[in-house]
Amino acid sequence: MTDQAAARALKSALRAASERLLMDATNPWELDEAMTRFGFSTGVCEAHDADGLDMTPEDRAMNAAGHDLPIVPRMVAEGRLGRKVGVGWYRYPGGGGLVIDPLVEDLLREEARFAGVARRTLSDEDLIERLVLSVINAAADLLPRLGRDGQLRLDRASIDGIGFPAVTGGIVTHARTRGQDNLLAAMARLSRSDGAHLHPSPHIGQMFEPP
Repeated sequence: MTDQAAARALKSALRAASERLLMDATNPWELDEAMTRFGFSTGVCEAHDADGLDMTPEDRAMNAAGHDLPIVPRMVAEGRLGRKVGVGWYRYPGGGGLVIDPLVEDLLREEARFAGVARRTLSDEDLIERLVLSVINAAADLLPRLGRDGQLRLDRASIDGIGFPAVTGGIVTHARTRGQDNLLAAMARLSRSDGAHLHPSPHIGQMFEPP
């Protein structure tokens, strides 16, 4: 697996996790603000707008397992393709900077109602915990495909590919800093409340092996 493919896989995991949170707990501007406060270089929704919400066939294949929610397909169908057309998760009036779009929050609440999802309130810390654990899980799944320097490559891919806080050293270093027991306990707890996507990867242990 190339470093570029690893970065795309981490981005896919981050977007899938963010869409779940947008469906049941938050909105783009609150989520992006929580992320930049934590140290991400850019919020996931702002970055998605920059990339474009309409996906290439390669993107669709990569995202098939994670992006099973109706939010982005509906946005694309409504012409919300991102910054290039002036509207996506945010609006970009006159091609300028982003502004909050209340219609997106209405869309999220409507899709939650259609899906029978009871929206909840989560703190910034709770939002970040779910995003970071989802990316750690995805990174662990990639390790067997990345060779002996997989930990270092994933650290670089997380910083360069999804804007993970550089000060942490990257996603693997961050996981190692937290400690395996702490990580597994957090994943077990959240998988019970949030779903199987947060159940620990069988490859988590490889993150804690000597580099």
